[in-house]
Amino acid sequence: MSRILLIDDEIGILNALQRLLRKVPCTHAGRVFDLETECFTSPSEALRRILHTPFDLILSDYRMPEMDGVSLLVAARDVQPDAMRLILSGYADLNGLQRAINDACIHRFISKPWNDHELMATLGQSLAQRELMLENRRLADLMRLDIGEISAAEFEARALESVEPGITRVHWGPDGSVLLDDD
Repeated sequence: MSRILLIDDEIGILNALQRLLRKVPCTHAGRVFDLETECFTSPSEALRRILHTPFDLILSDYRMPEMDGVSLLVAARDVQPDAMRLILSGYADLNGLQRAINDACIHRFISKPWNDHELMATLGQSLAQRELMLENRRLADLMRLDIGEISAAEFEARALESVEPGITRVHWGPDGSVLLDDD
């Protein structure tokens, strides 16, 4: 099951995206991806969710009143670097597109209005590329383990981190206690 996070300040856009994701299969090279989606109209609420829930793909509107999509995706990248990041926008702002590519390291820029089948193909291709990237990293880590560059504990920590981002990071309190929540 692939988890997708959708963020747009317009509820109508989110509803249209959810309808599309339910009715059109998400495929790439003959593989069908089962999707589970979560939607937010507030970027700050979406960021709070990103802190606690791993996502395979994050699709964000570019222009939102609270925070632009690039700022949201930069923050998301810091927490979940392996999530594919995509921007959806009705505006062709060259500076904004440059920021999205350079700062947020987006995978794709999708224009509004979108073509349903092209959007689904883009999502499928993005999810397949993510899987390939993670598998390549796992194989490289196996090789590093085999030649002694990393320990078995480091290999396991990396494997855990790829499944559950942030699980290996411990936040210590000033008194030496383990903080379970950022708040």
